Amino acid sequence: MRGAGPAGAAGAAGAAGPGGGGVNLLSLRSHNAALVLDLLRTAGDEGISRLELAERTGLTPQAVSKITARLREDGLAAEAGRRASTGGKPRTVLRLVPEAGHAVGIHLDRDEVRVVRVDLRGAVVGERRAALDLGAGSEAVLAAVREAAAGALPAVRSDRASGRGLAGPDPSLLGVGVALPGPLDHGRGVLHRVTGFPAWDGFPLRAALAERLGVPVVVDKDTNAAALGLAAGGERGSFAYLHLGTGLGAGLVIGGGVHRGARTGAGEFGHQVIQLDGPPCTCGDRGCLEALCLGAVARGDLDEAARVLGAGAANLVGLLDIDVVLLGGRTVAAAPETFVGGVGAVLEARARRTGQDTVPVRATAGGDGAVAVGAAQLVLGPVFGRGGG
Repeated sequence: MRGAGPAGAAGAAGAAGPGGGGVNLLSLRSHNAALVLDLLRTAGDEGISRLELAERTGLTPQAVSKITARLREDGLAAEAGRRASTGGKPRTVLRLVPEAGHAVGIHLDRDEVRVVRVDLRGAVVGERRAALDLGAGSEAVLAAVREAAAGALPAVRSDRASGRGLAGPDPSLLGVGVALPGPLDHGRGVLHRVTGFPAWDGFPLRAALAERLGVPVVVDKDTNAAALGLAAGGERGSFAYLHLGTGLGAGLVIGGGVHRGARTGAGEFGHQVIQLDGPPCTCGDRGCLEALCLGAVARGDLDEAARVLGAGAANLVGLLDIDVVLLGGRTVAAAPETFVGGVGAVLEARARRTGQDTVPVRATAGGDGAVAVGAAQLVLGPVFGRGGG
């Protein structure tokens, strides 16, 4: 998986545009510090001792002391009291300081932009939504994103003369993750022929937004970002996140990491043809899962939409042997029981035919906000030595 380590993420973010020098965090330069930060994060408010950090990371106590001293100097860690020891003096425990760092996640949908600001634990501390027309052209879309981001990026002010964002003194801001419909090149931050919007083909979105916002930017598909966020939030095993909103796509987590594919194009779930000579799809093909599912939604037949979505989910289960299917997106959030029940019924029927266990189906707890929160994880993940940007 690309950019799995903090050093790689820092390099990619720094190359994305101006503003990369505003954050001077040890976590962006040291794999060992990322390991320590991750343990501090998972320990919560109770904290963890230096000795425990050494035992769980395999680092020497001296190395842990140096790392934690630097983290405390940077304001990322603080003392959380003392804990009784089995021998000798009580141990000082340390905790993460969540407010010491922030990331912004932006979900660019076909008709809406949603911006969230999260702290180091991934908790949302600010949110803004606004209408958007993804087909209005790059300048109009970038201006709308900059305007929406201003609410979650207090340090970014608008330069009306140039139309650019100017980065102010916000050393806690690690960067911005942007998620939108694909296909796109995650590694270079360049869009391909976004389904239904071919005019975006070849547009360097990462560089354009980094210039306007004045901060490092990472770009990924909406479904990949949501899947990453779910994994960071504790979802285990191999799973598929199916997102049904203005389009239909999938985010795949296999073996603990987001599966993007060799050309970062995996997850175009909605464009598997399941009905030859079926209705035309915006991708140019006919009989695609997305066309059939959205068509049923447009007719108000959610039971049929759930059945079609279940057929696609069954294909994924048969192909990848995943552990669980997760459903999200605004259409699912509006009728979660219908979609969980409909998709689940198709998977149960498949299990009876094959003699295998039924793969469970659940709606995501984040409703239709999972993509924006996951986009922030594109930035946060590498800080803790986990997958991300």
